[in-house]
Order: sequence, then C-alpha cells, then structure tokens
Amino acid sequence: MTSRRSRSGSRSRTRAALSLTAALPLVVGALALGVPAAHAASGPHDRQSLAGTKPLWATPGADRGAVSERKAVTARVYLAGRDAKGLAAYARAVSDPKSASYGKYLTAQQAKERFGAPKGQIAKVTDWLKSSGLTVTGVNDHYVTVTGDAAAAEKAFGTELHNYVKDGKTYHAPARNASVPDSLDGAVLTVVGLNNAPRLSHHRDTLPGPSAGFRNAGPFSTYYGSNVNTGLPSAYGEPAPYAIKGYTGKQLRAVYGAKNFTGKGVTVAITDAYASPTIAADIQQYAKRNGDKAYRKGQYSQVLPAAWTHADPKECDAAGWYGEETLDVEAVHAVAPDANIVYVAGSSCQDDDLIDSLHKIVDNRLADIVSNSWGDVEANESPDVAAAYDQVFQKGAVEGIGFYFSSGDDGDNVAKHGVKQVDTPANSPWVTSVGGTSLAVGKGDKYLWETGWGTRKAALSKDGLTWEGLPGTFTGGAGGGTSKVFEQPFYQRGVVPDTLAKANGTDKPMRVGPDIAAVADSTTGFLVGQTQTFPDGSVKYDEYRIGGTSLAAPVIAGVQALAQQARHGVPIGFANPGIYDRYGTGAYHDVTDHPLGQGRSIGDVRVDFANGVDAKGGLLTSLRTLGGDSSLSATVGYDNVTGVGTPADGYVTSYVPRQHR
Repeated sequence: MTSRRSRSGSRSRTRAALSLTAALPLVVGALALGVPAAHAASGPHDRQSLAGTKPLWATPGADRGAVSERKAVTARVYLAGRDAKGLAAYARAVSDPKSASYGKYLTAQQAKERFGAPKGQIAKVTDWLKSSGLTVTGVNDHYVTVTGDAAAAEKAFGTELHNYVKDGKTYHAPARNASVPDSLDGAVLTVVGLNNAPRLSHHRDTLPGPSAGFRNAGPFSTYYGSNVNTGLPSAYGEPAPYAIKGYTGKQLRAVYGAKNFTGKGVTVAITDAYASPTIAADIQQYAKRNGDKAYRKGQYSQVLPAAWTHADPKECDAAGWYGEETLDVEAVHAVAPDANIVYVAGSSCQDDDLIDSLHKIVDNRLADIVSNSWGDVEANESPDVAAAYDQVFQKGAVEGIGFYFSSGDDGDNVAKHGVKQVDTPANSPWVTSVGGTSLAVGKGDKYLWETGWGTRKAALSKDGLTWEGLPGTFTGGAGGGTSKVFEQPFYQRGVVPDTLAKANGTDKPMRVGPDIAAVADSTTGFLVGQTQTFPDGSVKYDEYRIGGTSLAAPVIAGVQALAQQARHGVPIGFANPGIYDRYGTGAYHDVTDHPLGQGRSIGDVRVDFANGVDAKGGLLTSLRTLGGDSSLSATVGYDNVTGVGTPADGYVTSYVPRQHR
C-alpha cells in the first residue's frame, strides 16, 4: 500500500517538494474508455485471476523464498458490485454531452441499488473468506477486511506468499497474481494488502501541533511588474521585476472569468490527510485580511475519522499536511466565495484511508466537486489499488460528482525519480488532471499572460554582478506527459496530437495529461494564511506565498463551482468530456512557454530568508526563469503542461444554458 504525497510540497519526505521556496489503470469498463482491463480473467483450477495483485517489484531476482505459514496478513477484499461493466458504461454516458443520457444522474441511493454490492454478494464473499481460515474483521458496502496467517491467505487467494527485496528492505508479496473461485461469480473486484510494502502499523489518537513556520522575504510586487529591481543585474536584456507577494482571490477571479458568479448553491469537497487544529480560525482571519467574503455559518464543515494513524513525521508527517488543507480551503473560497466547502479527512496518507474518504463523499453525496492535491508516480501504483480508486470515481460520475487531481510538481519526474512518467491518480481516465502555469496579473487585475509552469533558479553571484549559470537549475514544474498504462480515452481523440499520445513508442494512442491548468508556480503563487510554530516557540497566524499544482487543483475546483452556478446549479459531474468539447474556443487561454514571443525569456527576482523565517540567517537572492518544464513544453494547442489551457473570460459563461444567453 503506497502512501500519498501532497502537491503543495512539504517540509517532510512524504509530501512533494514544497513550492514554498518559492494515481490508475481502469479496471472495469474497458470498452467504455478504451483502456486495458485489469480485472478478473479466467485462471487455472476454476478460478478467476485478479490481475496486478502481484507487484512488479516481486521479481525472481528479488525472491528470498516462501514466508512462514504463520506470518500475519491483513487484507481488504473489494466487492465488484452488481454490474461493474454497466457502472463504467453509465458513467461515460452520463458524462458525455453527446450522449442521450447526459446529465441524467442517479441519487446516491439509486446508484447503490443499481451498482452497489447486494447483501447476498457480501455474504457469499464473507463466507468464502471464513471457510478459508481467515478472520473477518470488518464488512461494509465496499469491502471486507480480513486478518489471518499466510497459510490461510494462500488458501483463499490461490498463491504462495514469498519474501522479496525492494529498495534494500524485505517485504512479502504474492508469487503470482491472486485468484478467487469462479463460484463467487465475479463478486471480487480486487484484493489489496497481500503485499506489505510499506504498510504501516503505528497508531496515534492525537495529532501534532501547528507545523513549522515559514515566511517570504521581500521586496515584493503587488501585481506583476509593479516593483522592478534597479540595483541588481538585468536579466534577458532588461531589469526583472520582484516576485509578487502572493495573488489573492480578487486577482484570480478577474483573470479566470468569474464575473458575478460566486459558486452559490454548489458544494466543493476537499480531501487530504489529517486535519489542521486551527483551520476554522485561520480561514476566517485570512478572508478578513485579504478582502474575501466572510464565511457564513455552516459554510465550512468537516468530516473526520474516529482516529488518526501513521501521523509520525517518519511516516505520513501529519503536521506537514496542515498547510495543504489550509491552501486548498482558502483557494476554493477565494475563487468561489459563496460555495459550501466540506473537508473530508483521511485518517492517514495511506491509500486505504484516502479511498475511505472518497467513499464517504460518494456514499453520502456530500459534494458536487472534489479537489484532491495528492498523489504519487505511476510506477508506484498497482492495479489492485487502482481498481479500488476507479470504482469510486465511476460511482461519483453516475451521481454527478467530478474529481479533480493535481498533476504533480516534478515535471516529467526524471529529476526526482529517474524515470520519465506521469503521476497518479491524475492519470486515471476518470478524473480531471490539473496542470500548472506561471501567471502574470497586471495593474487593475488585468490578465497579462501565462507560461507553462517550469521554473529554473540562478543564484546571485557573491559580487552581485551576475546570475550564476543562468537560467540555472530546475526547481519544479507541472506534472504531465503520456501514460504507460492507459489507452487514450474517447474525449481526447481529435484534440491530443499523436506526437504526445504515442510518445512512448506505442502503436495505440495513450492517455496524456493534464486536461486543464491554472496558476501553480510559487514565484507567481497564492497568498495563504496559517497558524504556525516559529523557532522562538511562538505559535501564531502568519501569511506566505505558495504554489504547486496543489494550488491549481482547488483553483480549478473553484472555477468549476462558478460554472455549475452558471449552469443554474445543474452538476457538471465528470468534467472531461465537456472540457474537451470547449477546446479551440474562447473558453481558454492557449498557454505557451513564450507569451512575449519566441526566444524571449522571462525572469523574476526572488529574495528569500535563508532560515525560512527571518533575516537572522541572511538573505538568498535568485532569478527565477519561467516557462521551462523539464522535457515537457507548453505549446500552441493542447500540450502536456497545461492541457487545453486555462479558463479565459468566456469559460464560466460557456456553461450558461443557451436559452439564457
């Protein structure tokens, strides 16, 4: 079971490199979106194989032999429900503007009755697991949890469990794909937990206090270009402006076409791990200080688990997620000030717990739009976990719920992970992948330009006369690229060029991300306010500029809330078919890496505290060059940094019903 990292970055190992310095195979319904099925296939001895339950790292060379028969095993057996293929088919039909079923969403109860696991299916799976010698520890409408020894697990799932070496450590995993009896009639979607890398068992009932403090230094610009340096070296033939202090809701609403829409009547859910103990006070104070509308009673709510797990800094780093939650809530409210926001916390950063938080939203129809700023690289995802995620996404789609995932903060991932790849769950054909840009908002909140987010850093030389190694080293950029797992979904056909869709050398076009984009570069980022713990021991509210596709995802979620209001409150649901239908129209800014002209580079001056909080440790001055995202490029038309582009003045109003325009 993998752990997930937040996208705004972090001060810990479990979250992506913070822009303070400054995701999944479709298992069911392969025919619906044209991707390879990884679900049960016929296997030996009248059993159905659960493809992908043997992880890729369980190779013969890493095999260290069979585990002890008494080895403890804990697993989740996910239920397929009544009609897995029908679920995928209806999820597509209800989301496609060209379908006769478009917008004919089901209620949560209707979805459960039509596609959920019936009591008989649950009982059949439970009885089989017990008969195999496993102990059933929990049962719900989505999965059955079991514990037992390796001997019982091997009997149940038709595979030996072996020890394998992975990254210098030893874990157990199936020696071949798990399988289930044919007599279960396809009742099992998949099983998760037969490998224990890196399943954590530490448990905590309380969360740590506010995370370590951070502040930006200055000078700043209040809008892009308002404060141009005069005493530092020129960059690219002219003096460079100082980085902005941090954009606010007023500026973002203006450039992304909010007009008079406020998200009234729409509910946005946000999922992250854990819950900031100061969030309620922080968001109110931020709104008051930065001109956002005050929260009305009940506008912000939380759904929290009964207990927290894996909260230690060496595991999920609970305190490190507080800033992520704060950013997500404040960004949604800044863009859609009348939208309701419900925060649904995962009890840890592990997949099991994050999936549970998504189930809560779908089962109870808690929201129309779900913003998620966390993920991992595609190579770390496995089809067993992916199956569980995609089932939730499809159930959400039939209820008119759309899921938005940040595309990642490390560009093509080569610099950080050594392999060119996309991120998950943003690569799923069932979610909207949100990429990132560097944004210039001018005087009077005027939209000036955007580049694809890809930033390089060149430090000021000791003599103060040059920028060393200009443009410098890559510090971060929007995730994107071509999936090695998913075939191209129907909504990308005719929009995504084959040069991208077949970039991995495949004959068939593949899923490419992102789908849409918004501001992400921390140099042109968002001002956020949060209670933090400072080196002198003080715990207090402060504000700082932040970025990452963790910013882009809630910004787009906020814009979608505006669009749903423009649509007279009718849910947009799974948004990708509609997003691609608008490609090539005035709905989007077509973002490129060179908005000022080919060959003209853009740089901003950044001044940062060396110790992250004050000038006692000195200042670090650098030039940040914008628009250079690893091997990815923002080009004319669809691209693998910004997708179809960013919302323009006509995006929100394009959702107004024709008879009301």
